[in-house]
Amino acid sequence: MDNREEVREFLTSRRAKITPELAGLPAGSRRRVPGLRRSEVAALADMSVEYYAKLERGNLAGVSPAVLEAVARALRLDDAERAHLLHLAQAADGTDALTRPRRRSTRQWTAHRSLRWTLDAITAGPAFVRNGRMDILAANQLARAFYSDVYATPRNQANLARFNFLDPASRRFYPDWDRAADIAVAILRTEAGRNPHDKDLHDLVGELSTRSDEFRTRWGAHNVRHHGTGTKRFHHSAVGELTVAYEALEMAAEPGLTLTVYTAEPGSPSEEALRVLASWAATQGADSPAHQA
Repeated sequence: MDNREEVREFLTSRRAKITPELAGLPAGSRRRVPGLRRSEVAALADMSVEYYAKLERGNLAGVSPAVLEAVARALRLDDAERAHLLHLAQAADGTDALTRPRRRSTRQWTAHRSLRWTLDAITAGPAFVRNGRMDILAANQLARAFYSDVYATPRNQANLARFNFLDPASRRFYPDWDRAADIAVAILRTEAGRNPHDKDLHDLVGELSTRSDEFRTRWGAHNVRHHGTGTKRFHHSAVGELTVAYEALEMAAEPGLTLTVYTAEPGSPSEEALRVLASWAATQGADSPAHQA
């Protein structure tokens, strides 16, 4: 992934999303492109048009934090987009490897004992550890039962993005498939900015871009997000519809990895469905808790 191209496409796509009305500018007439003109972004950021055009061509090397913040304000970037712009600038400076926490390769990653105990202790809801490429690295028994469709096809390689775009079963598993697809790509795009030299991530993006038009279109949108908390709907083949809340926790001891826990509203049909799923997992002889993916 060429950093200058990434910067250019990200800034261009953000500019296209901001209307003059949203920016407090007169709309005018005879606009040939959606969103703001470069001159308008430059004025909002209090810089020359020539300098902003240089930034939008992908030249972020040496740009100060104050300038980046001015651009972020002008383009009305949210927290995830601001962080992404900062990561792109760090990569342009060659400082990304120095500033981000050291990440161990997950190819040979093994959950340490206390993490396995933690996953084992969570019995009321699915709990799993994933990386920024959306590989499930470790899971409790209920999570393996919950994601049985993902594990059922070896070519998915326990990767949620690969399942989302390449496995027909995902269309049933995710009732809100388009939303799930948008989230998956935004997570991958965020990881690409945060960890631009990850060859495994490059390979995954190349595979999905080649094999899925749905992925390729979404990847080109350059959307990013922080995926921390919210609700999701699923349809499990054994227990039917579920609506669960999720909490995604960044693991301080394992930079780049996220522990996610699903829970259901107490007394709800989804809570009962999770109980039934736990019983189903036991009768199916599911793998031991905290099994490596």
